[in-house]
Amino acid sequence: MTRMSADERRESVIRAALHEFARGGYHGTSTEAIARRVGVSQPYLFRLFPNKQAIFLAAATRCMARTREVFADAVEGLEGEAAQDAMANAYTQLIADDPDILQMQLQTYVAVAAAEAAGEHEFGEMVRTGWLELWDTVHVPLGADEKETAQFMAFGMLINTLAAMGFKPDHAIWEGLFPAARAKGRLEK
Repeated sequence: MTRMSADERRESVIRAALHEFARGGYHGTSTEAIARRVGVSQPYLFRLFPNKQAIFLAAATRCMARTREVFADAVEGLEGEAAQDAMANAYTQLIADDPDILQMQLQTYVAVAAAEAAGEHEFGEMVRTGWLELWDTVHVPLGADEKETAQFMAFGMLINTLAAMGFKPDHAIWEGLFPAARAKGRLEK
């Protein structure tokens, strides 16, 4: 058995944290559960990350980065409506293939709202920075049009909400929402 380097352990902590936080949220997830999933002690976990918030932020950052990567890959060489369709289809495939991505996004929004309400603005600022990078990833392929970008992101949030509520791919509520993805069965779990 080969020993993992600190970077490899850090990576495994981020993956485990994304899974655990996606399921339990910031306040409902213990660092003990994350350490157990990785197979390390809690003290070792805190040698890799200074605190629970840093672990959560690393997981949230990974989630946003993965979504940006999917969008960027989908639009390579495309623009306008073709880019919009490609990103929509790629996103619906992402959340169907990896439900933790969707759940982590939703948990991140809840955690930011709670932190803001508690006066902890730095955490929200870090998450908003990542979200703005996601916006920029979408914005350029859509012709740098604010209205198109806002509409695309609004549809994405609607998809997040409907998927999180468990609406099945064949439900009538999906009609009109990215029919190409639906026709190909990409909303199936």
